[in-house]
Amino acid sequence: MSVDDVGLQPQRTALAWSRTGLSVFVNALIVLRTGAVAEQPAILGLGFFLLLAAASSVVFGIWRMRHLGSHGSRSAPPWILMLATLWVAWIACLAGVASIAVSL
Repeated sequence: MSVDDVGLQPQRTALAWSRTGLSVFVNALIVLRTGAVAEQPAILGLGFFLLLAAASSVVFGIWRMRHLGSHGSRSAPPWILMLATLWVAWIACLAGVASIAVSL
């Protein structure tokens, strides 16, 4: 294996952004349904935020794949997007727990 052989890790990482967006999207739909059924505006707001976050994650995944194709695999994603993804994941988890707590 040569030093220039980076394998498929960058492509797998870029695809992970799309998978993250899909999982946040499914969580957002569950949170939206729970907020609508329980008539909780805060839960509905979280659900809409998660829908936007899911769309952003998918868009970033597509951008990242194109960026890797044109700039090579040595470029790291911007740190602000990594931090935003971390917070979206935490908010998705908390929204899921909140939707379960409301439905009980």
